[in-house]
Amino acid sequence: EFRKGREQGWRELETLVGHVERRGARLLSLYELQRLPILYRAALSSLSVARTIALDRNLLLYLENLALRAFLVVYGPRISPLEGMRTFFRLDLPAAVRSARWHIVLATLALLVGAEAGFMLTLQDEAWLSSLIPAGLAAGRGPSSTRAELYDKELFAPWPGAVEAFGLFANVLFSHNTLVGIMTFGLGLAAGIPTLMLNVYQGLTLGAFLALHYNRDLTVDFLGWISIHGTTELGALILLAAGGLLIAEKVLFPGRYGRLDNLALHGRQAAQIAVGAILMLFVAAILEGGMRQLVASTPLRFGIGLSIGALWIAYFSLCGRTARP
Repeated sequence: EFRKGREQGWRELETLVGHVERRGARLLSLYELQRLPILYRAALSSLSVARTIALDRNLLLYLENLALRAFLVVYGPRISPLEGMRTFFRLDLPAAVRSARWHIVLATLALLVGAEAGFMLTLQDEAWLSSLIPAGLAAGRGPSSTRAELYDKELFAPWPGAVEAFGLFANVLFSHNTLVGIMTFGLGLAAGIPTLMLNVYQGLTLGAFLALHYNRDLTVDFLGWISIHGTTELGALILLAAGGLLIAEKVLFPGRYGRLDNLALHGRQAAQIAVGAILMLFVAAILEGGMRQLVASTPLRFGIGLSIGALWIAYFSLCGRTARP
């Protein structure tokens, strides 16, 4: 009796949901559009009754599946994935970055403080290199490295080829940088202190490497060498740290809402920043793995790096400002 009085509505809802899943909601008639939410609510009522009177499991599974499919049709996004990506890159991501500008300033200052400290420590005593830079990251560079070795085997080493540069090296760089960036972002839950510490540490390694090359009169060549990818990579790491600091702010100062509610309200903004930063790390890995050694001119490296950095700044500063909400 339960099924006899309701099954026709379920079948009608299933038919309408199938049409929307295959062809979209635009092809439904006005009558069908009006029936869809009514049938959905009736199916939810049937599911509630079925759970109460403990009918057979197959019917429960059918109604649960039907209710879930109908929910996605009735309340799901009304734009295509392509349109969603276009909206994200044109509006959502730049707006999220602009709204976290003070967090970006704080993350940048932490990076600069670390770079200054690493530079000064290593400039006075290059033994600090082994303490500030892991052996894997140092790749044999240290106090014993000569100017000729750094120049020929690092700054202007031969291009290893497309497969090794874009396939192997770029993949390793992307994996490493993404792991560090996600840790920096996620540890914002711990009041932001580990986030700032990791950002300072990134600056320490950069400053130590800079001092190593400064002592061998390779400062300009080194800065050009890292600028080709550094404007993108360091920018991404700063954005991930800013996202972590945004989370930390909402944990420490929830305001009128509870901490969990506040994270739910503002977590989307932090997540958007993190997604954009990870995409930047992918671009940086391509530039570092493949383009850095392919371009063997310091002025050209500066030109590429600074141009890309200017494009990122222009994108985040200007994109989407004039668009309607």
